[in-house]
Amino acid sequence: MSNSKRITVLMGGISSEREVSLASGKGVVEALRSLGHTVSTLDPGADLAALVTTLTEQKPDVVFNALHGRFGEDGCIQGVLNWIGVPYTHSGIRASATAMDKAAARAVFLSAGLPVADGKLVAIEDLAKADPMPAPYVVKPVSEGSSVGVSIVRSGSNTRQEIVENWRYGPHALVEAFIPGKEITIGVLGDRALTVTDITPAPGGGHDFYDYDAKYTSGGSSHVLPAAIDDAVSKQACEIAVAAHQALGCSGASRSDFRLDDTGPGPARLVLLEVNTQPGMTATSLLPEQAAYCGISYPELCGWLVEQAACPQ
Repeated sequence: MSNSKRITVLMGGISSEREVSLASGKGVVEALRSLGHTVSTLDPGADLAALVTTLTEQKPDVVFNALHGRFGEDGCIQGVLNWIGVPYTHSGIRASATAMDKAAARAVFLSAGLPVADGKLVAIEDLAKADPMPAPYVVKPVSEGSSVGVSIVRSGSNTRQEIVENWRYGPHALVEAFIPGKEITIGVLGDRALTVTDITPAPGGGHDFYDYDAKYTSGGSSHVLPAAIDDAVSKQACEIAVAAHQALGCSGASRSDFRLDDTGPGPARLVLLEVNTQPGMTATSLLPEQAAYCGISYPELCGWLVEQAACPQ
């Protein structure tokens, strides 16, 4: 093909989401090769010099970033690629770092007038002493993806002590009011929202919400798309997803996660939870599923992301 490129797919890495990234990368490699590109893979370890040396040897026209979690979607690898001047897929340093830091992203969403849950940063030692807000509330690591380390504290439970004893995500946690209702998600490609997916964790799986197992276990959750929700609410959610993508300064693809509280007598309430700048690209992942619904095949999605590759700041 005339526009064939040399592409290095970054996959694996050293974060807690290594296995998910390897699965994402495997699919991406097959898809890009099917489009006629020359594809190499690179599984970066802790040795930064080795990473740069391998990239220099592979001489890619574009790097497809299929890394997830720490170092892969927090601005670190983006800075390395900017430094050596290789265009890459997805967001740049600023958007990646801000989105990965849930407290920072929350501040951006608030300043952009987007709806977020009541919440605050709490020191872990303070969480051990008392409830930081009325239960139920959600405790989240500030900088982990894929719902790693997320817990719900309900009235009368001893979950708080368990969370503190097992905490390994730094000195602070983000604590937010628990929003009842549906979990929905929306993929964004550039300035276009794809559709709304309603995510329901599988019954009997022990999932309070769309946690890591529900995300990545086959049959761990059911995805309904387009979601069976009011058209006006769906339209509003899509507009918020695009606004969040733009407020953070994202590039390429992102995915916004929401809670839709439709449990009360009043109008349904949308609450933006987070924006994922490196949406999963596995067989069960939400972004490829939404793209397919909109008539964009998996290889076409991968090809589009390569076309958007740049060295954004």
